[in-house]
Amino acid sequence: MRLGMMLRPLGIGLVLLGAVQNPTESVAQILIAHRGASGERPEHTLAAYERAIDAGADFIEPDLVPTKDGVLVARHENEISGTTDVADHPEFASRRKTVTIDGETLTGWFTEDFTLAELRTLRARERLPQVRPANTRFDGLSQVPTFAEVLTLVRAKEAETGRRIGIYPELKHPAWFAAQGFDTAAMLLPMLDKAGY
Repeated sequence: MRLGMMLRPLGIGLVLLGAVQNPTESVAQILIAHRGASGERPEHTLAAYERAIDAGADFIEPDLVPTKDGVLVARHENEISGTTDVADHPEFASRRKTVTIDGETLTGWFTEDFTLAELRTLRARERLPQVRPANTRFDGLSQVPTFAEVLTLVRAKEAETGRRIGIYPELKHPAWFAAQGFDTAAMLLPMLDKAGY
């Protein structure tokens, strides 16, 4: 018998995983909410993570990038023009730039050029409005969450539900950030340790 993985996307941005030795056997399944319930809320917001947990997610998977002042925040990428209203903030217009990250040339605004306080002035929005138009009704309602806030939400939902909810963090572009002076793994590991993971 072969050991394999079955992946099936669910409508609210969850992925169903199950290790299968025999396709006819019943297996335990784990729901991992990558970006939260991104089919129902703008991705990487506390609202998206909470909705995913309420829908039964066993794990949430935040993508993490650092701010200028060394705070890990949840964003799909460090380029934030597609997931925030940064372009609507004239005070940040001069920070728009072009960089090459992991071989891809990108133009926009980048988390590592903003302090957490500056990011707090921005609001999250739907990254793919043409794919998830219903999510646009939530544009502007959420801030960019810190990883610490994500951990706090998970602990609160564990207390509320009586379930253990896992964290499956993804550090984005570690080589790029190392070259910028950020050791994102060294930032992440103490937080996970302190939270009991």
